[in-house]
Amino acid sequence: MAAPTPPPLTLEAAKDLQSMLRAEIGPGLSEQELDAVEARFSFTFSADHRVFLAAGLPHGSRSWPDWRNGDPEDLAERLSQPVEGVLFDVEHNGFWHPAWSPRPAETSDALQIARSELATVPQLVPVYSHRYLPGTAGECCHPVLSVHQTDIIIYGNNLTDYVRHEFTGRASGLPVRATVDFWSYFVHGGPGTDVSLPTPHTPYAVSAPEAVEYLRMLALERLIGRQHHPHQLIEAGLTALVLNVETESLPLLASLSRTEHESADALFSQVLAELDLPEGLPGDETDIPWEAARWELVRWWLRLIVNGSLAPGAGGDVITYEGWGALAQPQSLRPFVDKVDAYNDWETVQRRTHEQAIVTEAERLLAGPWPPLG
Repeated sequence: MAAPTPPPLTLEAAKDLQSMLRAEIGPGLSEQELDAVEARFSFTFSADHRVFLAAGLPHGSRSWPDWRNGDPEDLAERLSQPVEGVLFDVEHNGFWHPAWSPRPAETSDALQIARSELATVPQLVPVYSHRYLPGTAGECCHPVLSVHQTDIIIYGNNLTDYVRHEFTGRASGLPVRATVDFWSYFVHGGPGTDVSLPTPHTPYAVSAPEAVEYLRMLALERLIGRQHHPHQLIEAGLTALVLNVETESLPLLASLSRTEHESADALFSQVLAELDLPEGLPGDETDIPWEAARWELVRWWLRLIVNGSLAPGAGGDVITYEGWGALAQPQSLRPFVDKVDAYNDWETVQRRTHEQAIVTEAERLLAGPWPPLG
């Protein structure tokens, strides 16, 4: 069942949100100021974005766009970056949207078609750093998107959910939904990393203990609310079976056909129970939801990055969302998150260098005490 649409943001609720920010809050933009910004830069704020800015104008850091006194060239560049990021990937990384006409052989012709197509898509409007809201007049409750070229993920189901997640480490837990044409493609089926979807990794186990550990890590992911594709659970079961892990239900899980995928979750639970794994999973015992489980998963995701089972960029996005964000932004993970941000920067050309920086930082964290101090 789809999650109910939250109520529109009010001025009072927006002020409560802004009290969570580590930013100076100036007087809110008047209706006349908001209209003038829209006219000057030829876009529209969504309804909740207008209310948020009317309640107060965060400033004091370049991450917050200053719609009142900011440099017009900087604001225009921020507005253009989502489209320019897609064009960069068209030119350098072979991206081509499936709804566009066939890609021409010449890159210059492809860029011309892409630019024409992109001129018709909904405008994305910067909220904070590289987090964007769709600019659709009169509409509210769009998800906040984190945008780096065509790596686009949902970072909050709506503006309220986003602020709580980004600045307090707490999100709503509502099912993630994309609402805007074109940009939704990147979240559902496109080349970006949607951090709410199953972790895009490959199995690594080569021994029975590693196979059991792998099953336990998948159980931890499920514990904190992460999804799994049925084939991931089946593959984990098959790996364990081949490595001589013995439980009554394991052969049943490992032998499921594509038409039997709906049975994977229940059989996976049976396998966990037969291995007594649920009894050893950490409880939810602190103010931070599933804190101990999340720290254990962060260590596992870091290991996957180091051993090549999880791409550094995708793994970094998952850790930033489920670790850094959900664990109330521990300073010990700040250097890692900074390197993920550098990798995701749409102005970055040497992404392989930044991938290696993510791996190196992951190795450093794994070599120290756990959870990391600070």
